[in-house]
Amino acid sequence: MEPQPTGPAAAHAIETVFRLESPRVVAGVARIVRDVGIAEELTQDALVAALERWPRDGVPDNPGAWLMATARHRAVDLIRRRETYARKLAEVGRDLDTTLPPHESADPDDIDDDLLRLVFTTCHPVLSGDARTALTLRLLGGLTTAEIARAQLVPEPTIAQRIVRAKRTLATRNVPFEVPYGPDREARLGSVLDVIYLIFNEGYAATAGDDLLRPGLCEDALRLARLLSALMPKEPEVHALTALLEFQASRTAARTAPDGTPVLLRDQNRRRWNRMLIARGVHALGRADATATGAPGRYALQATIAACHAHAYTYEETDWAAIATLYGLLAARAPSPVVELNRAVAVSMVQGPAAALEIVDRLAAEPTLRGYHLLPAVRADLLSRLDRMPEAQAEFERAAALARNARERELLLRRATAEHI
Repeated sequence: MEPQPTGPAAAHAIETVFRLESPRVVAGVARIVRDVGIAEELTQDALVAALERWPRDGVPDNPGAWLMATARHRAVDLIRRRETYARKLAEVGRDLDTTLPPHESADPDDIDDDLLRLVFTTCHPVLSGDARTALTLRLLGGLTTAEIARAQLVPEPTIAQRIVRAKRTLATRNVPFEVPYGPDREARLGSVLDVIYLIFNEGYAATAGDDLLRPGLCEDALRLARLLSALMPKEPEVHALTALLEFQASRTAARTAPDGTPVLLRDQNRRRWNRMLIARGVHALGRADATATGAPGRYALQATIAACHAHAYTYEETDWAAIATLYGLLAARAPSPVVELNRAVAVSMVQGPAAALEIVDRLAAEPTLRGYHLLPAVRADLLSRLDRMPEAQAEFERAAALARNARERELLLRRATAEHI
């Protein structure tokens, strides 16, 4: 057996493992204590224990299992310290000290998945939409408050307040830790789809850190979307979201160079795109179309845009006119400055960079985009295509200053240098 890291190497390993494993640990502990706030605290306790022991003893062979076992034992100890231990024990079962998976439910309409339970719990209607999103990104995405604030384009103190209030509300209202049935499930579906999408996006393009990708988050989000497709086969937007994630995931291998450097869409080797995932996306989008009864929803439109990219064997073959039209429909269906920024990119490929620059310049007045690094990045690209090189360089540098992901920042600085040359 190879020696396990100790000292500073172990500290780095702990940070990496905790970011990957904390959502599963929180979900597993929440099933025991029935309180997501307490579950997060116990998971943090397990992290403290790892910080104390792993640098001295080495990282265990299965660090995720170690964190889960440690947090579960603390959950059991907490329950035992309560005066109502006997009643709680009866509620949660007699196997709290074991690490065996829960028994399969006898109900065919149930899926026994702790992460899915956690998503539905944090998307309960007692919480506002903003609070649901912030709490889920915190617990399932493992994002810090600062990262969530940047992803949501709102101040950090606002996110911190939303998370604290959300956990308190779930506890005081005794929200059950479960995947609900019937109308209750349908009422939460929109929020559940939104947070799964946001979790995937954080894995697809990390808000901060040293790596562009966080594949574990993408895998979790895609797995949850597939579970929902099986759970709710008549919901077109569930299939549409699944299709969108399949299409996006198909590009993963081509999005970074061997050294981790981001590769722009136009420069990606499309032979590295995963054709099996693209086929799954086509199938899921077909199911979405077959079950739809009205105008296409937000995820159906986005999935169709992703399909346009997937069907193009080269960048030049991309049907940008169709993509620009679809973004126009999406902007009407779900107005957003970010959607409009994406539409500008498509317009630039159809009508030229000058027409797109008019759209982007109008977006500069949007308060929510003030710290959004992709706004100056898109503007820089358009200026470059118009041969306005000094302005393009300045915009690339401004985008780099706003970026919090190290890989994105490096790419933007390289592009600034290239435009300057």
